[in-house]
Amino acid sequence: MQCLGESAPLLTGGKPVPGDGYFYQPTVLGDTGPGLPAFDEETFGPLAAIAVARDDEDAVRLANATPYGLGLSIWTADPSRGVALARRVTSGAAFVNAIVASDPRLPFGGTKRSGHGRELAASGIREFTTTRTYWVTA
Repeated sequence: MQCLGESAPLLTGGKPVPGDGYFYQPTVLGDTGPGLPAFDEETFGPLAAIAVARDDEDAVRLANATPYGLGLSIWTADPSRGVALARRVTSGAAFVNAIVASDPRLPFGGTKRSGHGRELAASGIREFTTTRTYWVTA
């Protein structure tokens, strides 16, 4: 485990993968939270940023502390508790005891800086449609 300055402890990975391109090993960072780029930014790499919540209130606070909101995944032995928590977090989609995924039959999209509008399903088709009005008088 390694900790550099104000960065989170590197639990595993974080090294470049040999070869052409800009790739790195799947990486896990511990003790992240608001104020650290791995927590604050929307990362699209093989990165897991772990932030530990003290209780349900703290979990909701942490989940809402980001300017992004594509989807959230809550894992719990009590699904009704998971739904209650998910309702308090701002996101485009919420999954309880399931990974964030999309289904072409259902609208999918984010909130905050994760985007506006929806894709997929009937409402998603309308997002990509330009409606034109004709008004003709004699």
